[in-house]
Amino acid sequence: MSVLSKIKWNTIKCTKKELRLDISLKCGQSFRWKSIEHENETIFVGVIDKNLLLFKQDEQFLHYSIEHGHMEEEKIKDYFNLGVDLESLYKQWSKVDPIFNDISVNYPGVRMLRQHPVENLFSFICSANNNIQRISGMVENLAKEYGSKVCEFQGNEYYSFPDIDKLAQTGVEAKLRELGFGYRAKYIEESAGKILQLGGEDWLFSLRKMDYQEAKQNLLQLSGIGPKVADCILLMSLDQPSSIPVDTHVFQIAKKYLPHLNNNKTVTNKVYAEIGDHFRNLYGPYAGWAHSVLFSADLRHLQALKGESSPVKESKKNIKKEPSAVKKETKNNAKSPKATKDLKIKDESKDLDIKDEPKDLKVKDEPTTEKNGELKKSADKLGKKRSKVRAQIDLDRCGKKRTKS
Repeated sequence: MSVLSKIKWNTIKCTKKELRLDISLKCGQSFRWKSIEHENETIFVGVIDKNLLLFKQDEQFLHYSIEHGHMEEEKIKDYFNLGVDLESLYKQWSKVDPIFNDISVNYPGVRMLRQHPVENLFSFICSANNNIQRISGMVENLAKEYGSKVCEFQGNEYYSFPDIDKLAQTGVEAKLRELGFGYRAKYIEESAGKILQLGGEDWLFSLRKMDYQEAKQNLLQLSGIGPKVADCILLMSLDQPSSIPVDTHVFQIAKKYLPHLNNNKTVTNKVYAEIGDHFRNLYGPYAGWAHSVLFSADLRHLQALKGESSPVKESKKNIKKEPSAVKKETKNNAKSPKATKDLKIKDESKDLDIKDEPKDLKVKDEPTTEKNGELKKSADKLGKKRSKVRAQIDLDRCGKKRTKS
């Protein structure tokens, strides 16, 4: 009998509509979860707070086993944010957005984790100009090089994520460059040192008590953290569920909601704020969670999991004028950001230009000059199509039916 067959599992009542492990742990918010196939089940293995945990699930229950260390069940529930009624949120988002309504059928249970902010922050410093596979490798190397060994399980060694002071040591940058971190190595050492000056881990946790704007401004003073990385950290570990990270991929998704953005080639400060505000007005105080469902649905490896094409692309034809925001009573204590026009954003493009992405995240550059006749014809044809789409939207808003010519 294998070790996996001898495991004694604990259970938490949690349906797959409330949590899908295979999506939530693999959609690019946490990077060190490994999966093992055993007796027609997928078991996820990872480290939380220096403890090694295993998770699996069926339609009605989340099953867990603590293989090393000790962790209260309440902390496990907190890690998965199980206090949030996700199924109710899905229903509300589906009412205000036909695209989300289509996607939600095949992508239920996309839940934002409530991660430890130290690992979350340094993981996303690694995310600049990177893809999920490479980020995962870098975060794992950080743990192996500067964390402590937790245990061995099924032939693999598992490590805790390093404390901030370990990453602030002299020589960290040089070592990380040897390990292939590139310019991110400097950001990691500098940010670790800055966080220690500001108060260390306690300072990071204090950001959970601030409003969106104040917390974001605090993060933006760290090396390697621009608007998108800051919003990822705010959403995934600092209790800001309305935070909307906008990278080049989300920029493309947003164009389906805001067609005039097709005229923009880059994400400027103004565009960044407009996209975030649009989704917040549409989805309400948990807009960041809803946006993550759209993002997950368009990841190639998750599409392969479902064996389906991109629901976002298929749903483009269903776009209508969006109803007003979801009622704020969804979560009375959820923090929504104030107006973003006064937000100071530094180095706006440094973490938005994703070069090394998988094919599903790659954004092709739009042509800036017409080099030949064929290119001009294509551009004219595209312009006519966009005009027709806009005309159709105007007709729909007036309640008229379009007649065939």
